Amino acid sequence: MRAARLSAWRAPLELVAAPDPAPPAGGVVLRVLACGICRSDWHVWTGADPDVALPHIPGHEFCGEVVATGAGVTRWRAGDRVIAPFILACGACPDCAAGHQTTCAHQVLPGFTAPGAFAEYVAVDHADANLAALPGGVAPDLAAALGCRVTTAWQALTGRAALAPGEWLAVIGGGGVGIAALLLARALGARVVVVDVVQEKLDFAQRLGADAVVDAGRRDAPEAVQEITSGGAHVALEALGTAETTATALKSLRKLGRMVQVGMPAGDHATMTLPWDVVYSGQLAIYGTRGMPAWRYPPLLDLIADGRVDLSPLVTRRVALSEVTGELAAFDRPAPPGVAVVTDFTA
Repeated sequence: MRAARLSAWRAPLELVAAPDPAPPAGGVVLRVLACGICRSDWHVWTGADPDVALPHIPGHEFCGEVVATGAGVTRWRAGDRVIAPFILACGACPDCAAGHQTTCAHQVLPGFTAPGAFAEYVAVDHADANLAALPGGVAPDLAAALGCRVTTAWQALTGRAALAPGEWLAVIGGGGVGIAALLLARALGARVVVVDVVQEKLDFAQRLGADAVVDAGRRDAPEAVQEITSGGAHVALEALGTAETTATALKSLRKLGRMVQVGMPAGDHATMTLPWDVVYSGQLAIYGTRGMPAWRYPPLLDLIADGRVDLSPLVTRRVALSEVTGELAAFDRPAPPGVAVVTDFTA
C-alpha cells in the first residue's frame, strides 16, 4: 500500500510502498476513505509524543470501508462504511465494561502506538467494540474531521462539563477542536465566546455564529470574557495545551465554573504552573478529557445526519498524501482556520 512514513523528527514524510496490514483476530482492515491532519499529528512529527517510535506511519482521524475481517468479528463485513475513535479499547476490561473505553489499560492508538491512517489501508483492533457505522449522509471528508476534534469536543461538552442551554462557553483557541466546540455548543443552545490571537480565526468563528470573539494579543482575554459574559463563562474549553492558554481558561470562569482541558499538554507544557488561587477562590471544577468512546458516536452522527448541526465549514482544505508534511509544518505558526483532510491517497 502507499503510505506516508516518518523516519526522523521534523523530516518530510516519505511516500513509501508499505506492507498491506492483515486483519488481527477480532479486528478488521479498512480502506481509508479520508484522514484528518491534526495538531496531535504535529506532536508526533516533532517528537514530542513519547509513545511514538520511528519509523512510523502517523494519522489517527480516519474513516473507511471494511475490506477484510479477522476471526471473531460479528458486527462488520466487507463493504461497511465505518468510523473509529483514535483510542481503540479492548472492550473486555472493567473500564470498558463500565463504558469508559478511553481509559482502557490495553488501548491501541493508530497513528501513535500502532501504524496509522496516512496510508491506503489501516488495521483496527477489537472492531466490534470500536467501530461505529457511518451514515450515508455524512461525507468521508467530514467524517474524518470528526475523528479527534469533533468527538473530543462533544465528549468535553456533554460527557464531562455538561454544558447546558443558555450557559456561556469560552473557547480558548480557535483551531479545529475550538471551532468544533463552537458549532456543537451553539447546537446545544449555549452562547459562545472564542479567544485567539489570529484575526483570521476570530473572523472565521464570527462567521460561524460565535456570540463574541476576543483577540488575546490586543487585550486581557480573561478580563474581556468576564465582561462579555457578565461575570465569567460557565464552562471554558482549553484547546491548545499550553500553560498560558490553560491559565486564561481558568481565569475566564465565573464562580463554580467548569474548565475542560482538551488541548494535549506535551513537551515543555507537560508540567504547568497554574493560578491555583483562582481555582480555590472560585471553587472551580477542572476536567480532563481525551477522545470519546465508540458507543457515544451514534447520537452525534444522528445530530449531523439529521441536519441539526452543520459541521461542513470545518473542512477547509482537502489534500493529497504528498501534502501532509506541509500541513504538519504549518502548526509551527498560527495555522489557517479550518481543518485539512487527506482525501487523495494516490498523489
